[in-house]
Amino acid sequence: MHRDELENHLNQLLEISRFHDYCPNGLQVEGRHDVRTLVSGVTASFDLLQAAITAKADAILVHHGYFWRGEDMRITGMKSRRIGLLIMHKINLFAYHLPLDVHPQFGNNAVLGKKLGLIETGRFGDQDVAFQGELPHATTLKALGEKISRTLLRKPMMIGDANKTIRQVAWCTGAAQSYFETAIQQGADAFITGEISEQSVHAARESGVAFIAAGHHATERYGVQALGDHLAQKFDIHHQFIDVDNPV
Repeated sequence: MHRDELENHLNQLLEISRFHDYCPNGLQVEGRHDVRTLVSGVTASFDLLQAAITAKADAILVHHGYFWRGEDMRITGMKSRRIGLLIMHKINLFAYHLPLDVHPQFGNNAVLGKKLGLIETGRFGDQDVAFQGELPHATTLKALGEKISRTLLRKPMMIGDANKTIRQVAWCTGAAQSYFETAIQQGADAFITGEISEQSVHAARESGVAFIAAGHHATERYGVQALGDHLAQKFDIHHQFIDVDNPV
């Protein structure tokens, strides 16, 4: 398929014009016109780019791309090596940040919620990025942590009483610890995100609401993978998700 057709479909599907983001969403680095093989991953790191070259990718789809607000605008050092590699091999780079967090079907939060058996009941936070919901049946914090560990293949950090009853859950993938206070106010029994801050520990202990840090990378693997699978089915292109391990 033509690169422009792919870009138009992604931009419309993810409704990128709705969002005020920290980076440009859409095609960030232009490559060849014809796209037959798509590689997806969480972050457009040098390791992912090299793996995509080995996979003979025509395009790469990621959640974390380039050109973040506030960063040095010069294309030097690490940024130069990454972008230079893409240009040398004529590989397109598509990146979608907040639009991929929020999307109701292919978004990071939506897909993570389904994998954990969470039933969405509402949204909160800036641009409705965070989800609130509930488990089908009450469980303990320990049991929920074990389920997260089995699903994400990573042991989460949990702050709270292991025997606490959990039914109402709020969640937001990545680095969303700033939404913990709102989750407490919304009546959550537990809040799931990727990262944890020092003050989050005190807030969890004093509020009695459990805080679960399940990994920034680990919680954001599934949206881009689901989106890539959708593109493969719709446009009959080959898709491969490549997971470059990240312990954070």
